Amino acid sequence: MSKADIGLIGLAVMGENLVMNMAGKGFSVCVYNRTTGRITDFLGGRARGANITGAYTPDELADNLKTPRIIMLMVKAGKPVDDYIEDLIPRLSPGDIIIDGGNSHFTDTIRRTKYVESKGLLYIGTGVSGGEEGALKGPSIMPGGSPAAWPHVAPILQAIAAKVDGDIPCCDWVGNDGAGHFVKMVHNGIEYGDMQLICEAYFLMKEYLEMSADDMHVVFSEWNTGILDSYLIEITRDILAFKDEDGSPLVEKILDTAGQKGTGKWTSVAALDEGIPLTLIGEAVFARCLSALKKERVRAAGVLEGPGPSGKFTGDKKAFIEDIRQALFASKVVSYAQGFALMRAAAETYAWDLNYGGVALLWRGGCIIRSVFLSNIKEAFDRDPGLENLMLDPFFCGAIAKTQDGWRRVCAAALSGGVAIPALTSALTYYDGYRTARLPANLLQAQRDYFGAHTYERLDSPRGETFHTNWTGQGGTTPSTSYNA
Repeated sequence: MSKADIGLIGLAVMGENLVMNMAGKGFSVCVYNRTTGRITDFLGGRARGANITGAYTPDELADNLKTPRIIMLMVKAGKPVDDYIEDLIPRLSPGDIIIDGGNSHFTDTIRRTKYVESKGLLYIGTGVSGGEEGALKGPSIMPGGSPAAWPHVAPILQAIAAKVDGDIPCCDWVGNDGAGHFVKMVHNGIEYGDMQLICEAYFLMKEYLEMSADDMHVVFSEWNTGILDSYLIEITRDILAFKDEDGSPLVEKILDTAGQKGTGKWTSVAALDEGIPLTLIGEAVFARCLSALKKERVRAAGVLEGPGPSGKFTGDKKAFIEDIRQALFASKVVSYAQGFALMRAAAETYAWDLNYGGVALLWRGGCIIRSVFLSNIKEAFDRDPGLENLMLDPFFCGAIAKTQDGWRRVCAAALSGGVAIPALTSALTYYDGYRTARLPANLLQAQRDYFGAHTYERLDSPRGETFHTNWTGQGGTTPSTSYNA
């Protein structure tokens, strides 16, 4: 029996679909699953007739692979990945490659890369985005880890990835150790933000404008033909048109409590560690947390006073829908600006040489946040690879200038009408803060120095020179240590 090009461990939905994708692109695949019955079922079912073989032990898997052996793990993040690494190491030879294709935390991938390399092997931690359909038809793939592994795995990963602009694969080398999983984490954080922004647009139309699901379906259909054209707008359009068995909109029968798997939280924590104001994604994470407090919210709705959204709008509905579109677009710019700022900060911290235009290209197809919008981001970084903030690019600067009046009208109306839109409003606050040359942090520094002798800098002195004032006349002159986030 001829040996396989690649082995894959983990035959859940994503693993199965990736295997079918690989086989469909002409690669031979050997599969293993801890529950061996799944191997038999898979080989006798959808894999029948494909160039796919099964291995019922790790030894059999290793024996059935070409050298250097390439084994991809599609298992639950955390301890299962470490367990499989330990299980595979004694069965592999120097130069063999282990790929983790799950949603692992980037710090784990940094650790694992160093550990696996110490054993003479190579390691890749790669983000894979696109869900079940993407895995089968072409996902976005974001590999990082041991650079020496990339030439061996590139032909497979780039072949199975989504393609844009003709035949450009949405897969390229991201960077050393945890870079790939970090970029995937930021992708997921932006996904949280995009979803929350769309939900707030829906909420405004439903509660404030009292529009039906069918009416909103028409709006999202129109939006999906312009600058907002994206996978998430597309599926929102389809969801709003979907009817339950009784003919009513199914979406209105779904409980309003959202789940999460933690990658949005990881993104927010990483932003705090790097001192980057990732406000919109943070609000998107907290919005899910707030939604989970269903019983408390129901009680609070009968107790806490405030304006109700329904029946309050008396203006031009069509014009306000256009304002919502503008607010959604401008807020998306902020979300991506914050996400790319976080990647830039992390690249400096972890010595990654990230290609930001290349990252935008990776997200153009296959993944959950794929949109025409990303081509504008790629062009922005092509114009200026050292761009500090996406909003400073001429295209996005001009686009926000054209949309911000509608953005402000939406936020003002929502606040007055009692409609909770945390992501849209936090995006506007960030925009206004970022364009403010002098913020009130001077008073904050005075407060910190007053109660804790934390020192401050002066406008009329060089940066880095600190001062402490004895504000009460009763304190000392010894300053406290301090740090800047």
